[in-house]
This record gives sequence, C-alpha cells and structure tokens, in this order.
Amino acid sequence: MAKIERMLNCDFDYLVEAIEDGILDGNFSASLEDGSDFYGNSSRCSVRIFERYSLFGGNRVTLTVTLYQEDDGYIRLSAITSGSSKGVVMKLNTIGEETFLHRLEEVLRQV
Repeated sequence: MAKIERMLNCDFDYLVEAIEDGILDGNFSASLEDGSDFYGNSSRCSVRIFERYSLFGGNRVTLTVTLYQEDDGYIRLSAITSGSSKGVVMKLNTIGEETFLHRLEEVLRQV
C-alpha cells in the first residue's frame, strides 16, 4: 500500500475533473470504478476509486482518492493504493501501486 496526503488551494470541481481525466488518460487499462460526492453546509467530500492492470505484478491495482473541503477553502487530499502485492505473510511487490500513485502526483503537479 502506498499513500500520499496533500493540502491544496484550487477550485474543487476543477480538481476532481483533472484527477479523473489525468488518471484515465495516463493508462489504457485504467477505469473509474465508482465515486461518491457529499455536500454539507460548508463542506464537500468526493471519493473516487480507480483501477488498472499492473503488467509488472500481473494483477489489478486500485487507487482511492478522497478530497475534502471545509469553509477555509483548502482541499485535503488523501490517496491510497492497494492490490499489487504478492505474498502471504508480507507485501513483496508494490511497484504497481507506486506507479499508480506516481501518475496521480504528476496530475497534481499540473493543477
């Protein structure tokens, strides 16, 4: 499992769209599996779950991205990958997860 957390100051809707487009355009096997959006009086939360095939690991890898914004305007991002490891007792191969997360980092640098 690999994870990044960031605090961003940009347009929420633009960020959601940029992440969706950037992840899906970055890999031919990537797909948006599902998503949810929640709205409160002064807060928003969006969750997106992406999946792609990891050629190196020979399996599917997921990336869950959560965006949360309160009335201070800052967007808190948490992105966690899972699924590429081979091993019964401990994780042996996380390259597929790290590669998926690296793609998200590239998208975030362009925002």
